[in-house]
Amino acid sequence: MSLDGFPPFISAQLHYLINHFPDKIKVEQVLSGGKTYTGGLDRFTLLIPYCLDYIKWDIIYNAEFPLAPPDIIFGPEDEDFHPLHMTGRVGEGDLKFWNILSDWNYKDPTRLLALIQELRDRYMAYQKKRVGEVDDDRLTFEISTICSREILAEVKVTNEEMCKFSDISFTIFLNGIEMQISSGAEKPEEVKFAVPLMDMNINKMVHGCPWRHPQKIYLQVIYPVGKKYASTPSAPRLKLMSTTELRALFTIEDVKLPSWLDGMCMAEYLPHLEESLQKQVLEAVSLIDIRRHFIEALAPLFGRPLEADPVFCRKATFLASSGSFVFLVHFHISTLFPKQQPALILQSSQFLYSLENMNIDCLLQHISPQGIPKKSPLLAEYPWSPRWEASQMVERIFDFLADESLNFKRFCNESQPQH
Repeated sequence: MSLDGFPPFISAQLHYLINHFPDKIKVEQVLSGGKTYTGGLDRFTLLIPYCLDYIKWDIIYNAEFPLAPPDIIFGPEDEDFHPLHMTGRVGEGDLKFWNILSDWNYKDPTRLLALIQELRDRYMAYQKKRVGEVDDDRLTFEISTICSREILAEVKVTNEEMCKFSDISFTIFLNGIEMQISSGAEKPEEVKFAVPLMDMNINKMVHGCPWRHPQKIYLQVIYPVGKKYASTPSAPRLKLMSTTELRALFTIEDVKLPSWLDGMCMAEYLPHLEESLQKQVLEAVSLIDIRRHFIEALAPLFGRPLEADPVFCRKATFLASSGSFVFLVHFHISTLFPKQQPALILQSSQFLYSLENMNIDCLLQHISPQGIPKKSPLLAEYPWSPRWEASQMVERIFDFLADESLNFKRFCNESQPQH
């Protein structure tokens, strides 16, 4: 987003927050403080990722008094969230929080990030406390078992620099399981869990990946708060979710979740799901090379690509011709390739046309009156078998386009304005 209009100190803090927050944070409702103040924008709403959704906090600076930290207004559903009074005694976390506020240095661009991270940690503790107070035996059991996932087994230290501390072990902590309780006038009370799955660094598995944030897969588990007289607890609602950028590699919508059996708990359900997911992610990574090999196999018949996706190998564009008719062929390759065949789009392109018996070359374009190139519908119905060699796949596509290009040429010519 553009940070034009903010005073320099707010702009620096907001820029640092957006670029260094662990997850993608959003900024909305940017405003100025008042009718008489002309110093620029000084208040906005932050959409902070939490529990696979967003919490909205209003951040209000006073640009005329930059030495003061910003005021923060939490959402109306969190009126009981008081981060300055989370515990009855002053601990290390409380001192850290007070230091952030009391030693506020508006010239330090990292200050807003430190404040938001500390508040989000306290909000997470607040929600965990609220869920723990729910009078539901099943939820109490789930929390006691599932939260143990936050601690992994002990790991031996192997770093050469620490050889002198041989046989020392330490504990690795996973990113915390987030939970939230929600209720309303029109819906029953329920508890939502966001469980991070698989201890895998997917970013490092993709060579040259452009992802700025770690790519993660979560299981969203929503429990209705049970009634004491209910004989059999109803199964939770389950949904796989992931960071948006991961879809370039792996589409979680294609994953079939295992069945939730009667009497099952999350601690039983998750290991089977994670084992299956891990295999599918590894397969998705291996399919990048399969797609790359297919794009390379297009070159003997289609020539070198004008453009190609070098990381995920999901797209490629080639220049093709049918007689004097020149056009572009866009290949859109699914993450399910080769089970699913590529979708093709033909697009008109400018070309040179020689007038018969006259040594004149004319530059022609098949474009709409608005200057937009003509395009074919998505073409995905042509002979295909995932068992073919890449060269045979390319030959079948080439033969298909030899016929389809005549239809596309006719379409371009018929829709071209006459002069």
